[in-house]
Amino acid sequence: MRQTPSWQARLFDAYSRLVIRRRDWGEPIALARRARRLWGVPAPLQRLALRGLLQQSVADGGVHGEWIVPTRPGRGVVLYLHGGGYVACSAATHRPLTAALARATGRRVFAADYRLAPEAVFPAAFDDVAAIYHWLVTRGAVDEPIVVAGESAGGGLALALTVHARDVGWPAPAGVVGFSPWTDLAGTGTSVRANAGRCAMFHPNNITAFAAAYLGSADASDPRASPFYANLVGLPPVLLQVGSTELLLDDARRVHERIIAAGGSSRLTVFNDVPHAWQLLTPVLPEARAAIAEAADFIATKLAA
Repeated sequence: MRQTPSWQARLFDAYSRLVIRRRDWGEPIALARRARRLWGVPAPLQRLALRGLLQQSVADGGVHGEWIVPTRPGRGVVLYLHGGGYVACSAATHRPLTAALARATGRRVFAADYRLAPEAVFPAAFDDVAAIYHWLVTRGAVDEPIVVAGESAGGGLALALTVHARDVGWPAPAGVVGFSPWTDLAGTGTSVRANAGRCAMFHPNNITAFAAAYLGSADASDPRASPFYANLVGLPPVLLQVGSTELLLDDARRVHERIIAAGGSSRLTVFNDVPHAWQLLTPVLPEARAAIAEAADFIATKLAA
């Protein structure tokens, strides 16, 4: 566990408690509107994050997203799946993170856009990222190794996608990175209650509300929505990062334990007292820069192999 949170992390913790955290986000439509207003990076910072990088928008049939390309990129691609509780955010709102990964790894990053709930409920997001991965292995990055990464809902999608690729016989990713992954939409992890007062961003009942907005009438234990319930045998190497005070601590920890028990390779890094999805705050949080550096080293190693 990384110790002693920075003053920047403590400041953002206080901001999250004051501005973002709420017991009731409302019904699905109101919930989505609030999340879209509060989460993500403003447009000027989205553009600033791209300094020195090439951005190329992609709209190819059902495939939507953008390439973030460093100068003289090396071989291999990072597929990034953004978070936002399945109801908010986009490839553009996550440019500080995807740009940081492109710079740190020296590789192209494809930041995916997928349909959001409640307008498009499960399995829309999963279907979209599966289509994007298939497009990459057949057209966008043929014969190049791919690492799939994502945070929060995107981290859950990254794991669910990797399981799906194994099951249908697609080329496997070279590795998977999950930043505070949401892997159990049923919210059965002990930390959902144990960290109820410690998490700066969410109350336990928020898990149920956001899950309902995405799932509709679907079962929360469907592995496409909650990869915690999937067969985790035979996955490529996985890196998981999570904060010690997050409600989703056990979403990462239990998946890590299940992968190890299944004979796989998984590394879990727990950062002390950081906000959920803190990696987005790379420009201002030392812990975010440390997390990106660890992830970039993992990604570069797997792509080189």
